[in-house]
Amino acid sequence: MRTHKILIISFLSVFALSCNGKHATKKNRLSLEITSENKNIHLNDEIKLAIKNPKQLDISSVDYTLNGNPINVTSNKLQLTDVKLGKHLLEAHININDDEPIKISKSFIVFNNTAPKIYTYKILNEYPHDIEAFTQGLEFYNDTLYEGTGRRGLSKLMKIDYKTGEVYKEIKLANSYFGEGISILNDKVYQLTWESKTGFVYDVDNFKKLETFTYNASKEGWGLCNDGQQLYKSDGTERIWTLNPETLQEENHIEVYTNKAKLQKINELEFVNNKIYANTWQFEKEVGVIINPENGAVEGVIDFSGLKEKVKQHAGLDVLNGIAYNPSTRTFFVTGKKWNKLFEVEILEK
Repeated sequence: MRTHKILIISFLSVFALSCNGKHATKKNRLSLEITSENKNIHLNDEIKLAIKNPKQLDISSVDYTLNGNPINVTSNKLQLTDVKLGKHLLEAHININDDEPIKISKSFIVFNNTAPKIYTYKILNEYPHDIEAFTQGLEFYNDTLYEGTGRRGLSKLMKIDYKTGEVYKEIKLANSYFGEGISILNDKVYQLTWESKTGFVYDVDNFKKLETFTYNASKEGWGLCNDGQQLYKSDGTERIWTLNPETLQEENHIEVYTNKAKLQKINELEFVNNKIYANTWQFEKEVGVIINPENGAVEGVIDFSGLKEKVKQHAGLDVLNGIAYNPSTRTFFVTGKKWNKLFEVEILEK
């Protein structure tokens, strides 16, 4: 009896492998090709799709999906209008006679179709800033400055008189946390931490901790801002995530690209006039960027060169980080990690 069982199992295994092998063999004979007029694919480009079928298999129909969503392809062409920038997955679902559909795929990257504009700055005022503050988050609320700082054992959330540097209120994070970006929405302060995959929610007035949340998709917490309805969170990669402020789940994301490259290490964020203003970390120059929150396009680069030379030079001096917009003055404020000055600036197109 045992011998018969072994023979039956062996037969079924061979049969299954034969059927799967037949399907896999057909799939291996097919490939998906994407071509465009330029070396890189850009926003609004038209790409051409082709199923390479060297064995002349009898294809009855082909259906396409882009990132899992069905799309209409006319004359084997696809117009990339109103798509997000970054990586996309195109799948072809191929029907051959009465066999099960075969799925083949190919990924491609969409870059922006225009180069970013270049901006500079004009200093309007200089204010004192705590030289020990390792600035990670900066935001105005009711004409008052809120700041989140980093480094384990020294991370804080503070409420500050920006003109004098006086600290109205502060709360320290536990020593195990490295504080990161902050944002204020619906009378709540949201604060990220770096590698702990943990964020905190406080009452904006008394800093009472209301909630603790975890990141579900991204690995790290960097910058944070909001558009009045949802939160935007950078994570050190080219991705900026949108968070539901009620559930604090990362529901979607954009990928930040110029017309030539992806932009990683997006740091502190600020949402102003339907754009995301962001600091960048470890670039050759002290620059900020202006990002389209709908598709991830870098629409502007702000050259902040020279600001770092205007603060006290010391051994612990670190990079530009911290950008905030004050609706009361309609001006931007920028500082850096362990800078002794906060600069009120006007951003101007070169």
